Amino acid sequence: MLCLGIESTAHTFGVGVADGKGRMLANVRDTYRPKLGWGIVPLEARLHHEAVAGHVLEGALLESGKTLNEMDVIAFSQGPGLPPCLYAGLNFAVDLSKKAKKPLIGVNHCIAHIEVGRLATRLKYPVTLYVSGANTQVIAFVSGKYRIFGETQDIGIGNALDKFGRGAKLEFPYGPKIEELAMGGKWISLPYVVKGMDLSFSGIVTEATKRLKQHNKMGDVCFSIQETMFAMLTEVVERALAHTGKNGVLLTGGVAANKRLQEMLNVMCREREAKFAVVPHEYSGDNAAMIAWTGILAYKNGVKPLNPKKAAILPRWRTDQVEVSWL
Repeated sequence: MLCLGIESTAHTFGVGVADGKGRMLANVRDTYRPKLGWGIVPLEARLHHEAVAGHVLEGALLESGKTLNEMDVIAFSQGPGLPPCLYAGLNFAVDLSKKAKKPLIGVNHCIAHIEVGRLATRLKYPVTLYVSGANTQVIAFVSGKYRIFGETQDIGIGNALDKFGRGAKLEFPYGPKIEELAMGGKWISLPYVVKGMDLSFSGIVTEATKRLKQHNKMGDVCFSIQETMFAMLTEVVERALAHTGKNGVLLTGGVAANKRLQEMLNVMCREREAKFAVVPHEYSGDNAAMIAWTGILAYKNGVKPLNPKKAAILPRWRTDQVEVSWL
């Protein structure tokens, strides 16, 4: 079985191809880059996606060595995400579905991050820390669904780091630049906000930005914002491990590429005698290969294809609203 996946939830437009054995045959993407000091402008991102869609599709088919007609199913990121960006992916997927006369499957973007991580790391039932721009969730599979055991109450950690980076006038992408500047930095006290199993990041960003204006060193503030936020995440993941009785932790999503976050979680897991694994870098950020793979899982396990004439986006589609029929 072959599936062509389309990703368009935020700044990335991607097309990927996966087969029924979990082999990623193609993973091509093009990323919208906002102006210096700006975040994503959704309408601009949609125009970007629409402009590059044909080129990205051509590249993915070339990379996979397959044709559109050889695909068994078309999958797309139905949500959650920015509505204008999601519409770009929906419209492109519907057109391809009609053109090739292939079934259309809507995929939850968050669950795709989990599934590509499970596939790549071979962790079957881990506690997953999903950290991306808009999302920060501690997740585990229980009773037919991916249940959320803790999450952000305001902004995702990726957006929090981006917001700080823009305020500090750093270069995009902000996360890797903050990680680089944090090396060799010294500790500055910042708010530590864990509320039960949930977290809050906006106040930390405000305080860190204030510290820069008070002439604290950039490296010290970058070091401290990472240490504080990542310690919060590690605390919540550890308690989720204890509560669920799972024996492994999967780190996935765009912020999973951060080496310091990996290090802190790895130490915690080692002390608890739990396995720890990180999604490969190629699949940590938004990508379409994960959409293609999750589309195969859904289609093979009874998820009903969408009617192309009635297909819609789901901008607020939560991880715990999806029936996970393949587990």
